Amino acid sequence: MDAAFTAEQDGIRRTLREILGKRCGPDEVKAAVRTAAGHDRELWQQLSRQLGLPGIAVAEEYGGVGCAPADLALACEETGRVLLPSPLLATAALCAPLIAALGTETQRSALLPPLASGGLTAALAVPGPVLATALALTGEDATGQWSGGGRAGGIQARPEASGDGWRLYGEAAQVLDGHSAPLLLVPAHTGGFARSRTLLFLVREDAPGLVRSRQAVLDETRPQARIQLRDVPAELLGDPGEEERGTDVPTALAATGRTASAVLAAEAVGAADQALARTVEYVRQREQFGRAIGSFQAVKHRLADLYVQVQAARSAAYYAAWDPEQGGLALAQALEALRMTAGEAIQLHGGIGFTWEHDAHLYFKRAASDELLFGPVHRLRAHAADRAGLFAPAPAPASGTTSASASGAAPASGSASGSASAAPTAAAPADSPPAHEKVAV
Repeated sequence: MDAAFTAEQDGIRRTLREILGKRCGPDEVKAAVRTAAGHDRELWQQLSRQLGLPGIAVAEEYGGVGCAPADLALACEETGRVLLPSPLLATAALCAPLIAALGTETQRSALLPPLASGGLTAALAVPGPVLATALALTGEDATGQWSGGGRAGGIQARPEASGDGWRLYGEAAQVLDGHSAPLLLVPAHTGGFARSRTLLFLVREDAPGLVRSRQAVLDETRPQARIQLRDVPAELLGDPGEEERGTDVPTALAATGRTASAVLAAEAVGAADQALARTVEYVRQREQFGRAIGSFQAVKHRLADLYVQVQAARSAAYYAAWDPEQGGLALAQALEALRMTAGEAIQLHGGIGFTWEHDAHLYFKRAASDELLFGPVHRLRAHAADRAGLFAPAPAPASGTTSASASGAAPASGSASGSASAAPTAAAPADSPPAHEKVAV
């Protein structure tokens, strides 16, 4: 296995870092998240036209670049470095793979080219508190209980009386980029409680009965919205003739979650690396007692520990980009590295790090928000351990083996026990008296 990046991948990284370095300073990021869209539309179009960023992992036949998910993860490491607010995660890492996996040829031809070019953005309308479960990051739920399970709550779907189309009703909160995406992918239950199954539907922004409102969130660079569906017309994603199965949706969501976790891990590593770099630069300049605080041994040790943790997380993220099956573990390690690095950055910046005006709090809020949406870390690791079978109970021994071992452990009394007592041992020499006899001293 050659783990080195290709010249093309290095070029993508270099070009993206140059563009973002000029357009995504802390002040520009704060200004972009306060717009109605929640991101800089002009910058998004530049990244789409110049680098084809949203179409990196889309096949060339649908207008994409045709690269592997590893290239998307590499690009997201750079966007994470500057905490870029953009619809890249929701569009390219969550919705495009689902459309490619489940959509009909007509749907793929109609939706993937505008998604790849950046002219159309999409959002997956899964409530934030259960997003990690829906993507099979923290647990398996093939029945779709995370979306209501056919009971009250969640989002429900019913076919039109004429048999053409569907109607959706329900609500989903904390939907990533749900307030601005013209296209929504909505998982919904149908069939009632007895025959409940999860299907995916397409909802346009101008659909009657659709109400969207942006929510106040901890991390403004991850804009979220509340989606209300009031008898909204929707289009089934996939072949209507296969809707009875409903088994492909949980499988496709789990596959999308594995790829998305690798992308998120790389993004978190980029954020952690930049937070560490800014902290190192600060401690070199900040003086106390006539010397830079970075020269104190205690500060050096703390920074060295952070460096090792970030580099380990980067190695895990790169490996997950090559093998998405390891995405859950890589995401856990990356989120933990980002949380520790952001916390130490605030501490080592001193009093200025605790002010909202300083940049350090942006990385701290990203760490906390990502762990709430895609974690927590201990559940990511526990699910990865369950999938690997680390704590599975040992198989019971065969009946024949059990009886043989039991007979060997408890020999029958008689000649066997007598010969055993007569045999000399190292602890009891042959000429020594038996243990139960009294010996005169």
